[in-house]
Amino acid sequence: MKKQSSVRTAGQKAMSVFGVILCIILIPMLIANVTIIVKSFMFPDKVPSFLGFKPFIDLSDSMYPAIKAGDLVIVRETDPNSLVKGDIIAFREGKSVITHRIIDVRVVNGVRQFITKGDNNNTEDRLPVLGNAVEGRMVMDIPKLGNTALFMQTPVGMVLFIALPLLLFIVYDFIRRKLYDRPKVKSVDDLEAEIRRMRQMISSLENEKQSGGANEANRSNTDENRKY
Repeated sequence: MKKQSSVRTAGQKAMSVFGVILCIILIPMLIANVTIIVKSFMFPDKVPSFLGFKPFIDLSDSMYPAIKAGDLVIVRETDPNSLVKGDIIAFREGKSVITHRIIDVRVVNGVRQFITKGDNNNTEDRLPVLGNAVEGRMVMDIPKLGNTALFMQTPVGMVLFIALPLLLFIVYDFIRRKLYDRPKVKSVDDLEAEIRRMRQMISSLENEKQSGGANEANRSNTDENRKY
């Protein structure tokens, strides 16, 4: 009995730890996904961000080997005046966003300009980049996650990456309830069995009392008959 109780307690603790880890991973993912998706619909002309961070998918090898095609590049919004030579930045050029390295910083007529170039390109970019075109400085490159991000932008991907965390929460809650409710059900069954046992004892005592009273009456009648 103690062994079963110990196993059950260990299972409950494991599920609790799993639930905490699940929450730590999935809740931020769910919030970030929903925020980015909502912003992309509300502001289609702007790159959606979450807490100042913006994801970009690199589609070329212009920054190879630092960034490869299919990588997911994370940039953080930053003050253009803090950018220096050597920084990798994401910037808008027409309707496209390019991620290249700053190879020089110039000031022309009081305006700060950034000369950029892809590490794998032979020449610098055709036009200098102004501060208002900068989306942010690269803080992280996640290899091959760009393809997943592209899939997330499809209707099926949106459903999966929003519904999947919710489904995992539902499955976890179902298992947790099963583990926690099982001992409760057993306790209720034990309590009902104890109540039935007590009722039987009370019933037995009452029967014995009634039987004892009848025997006493019979003895009294026998004594009376003997007197006569």
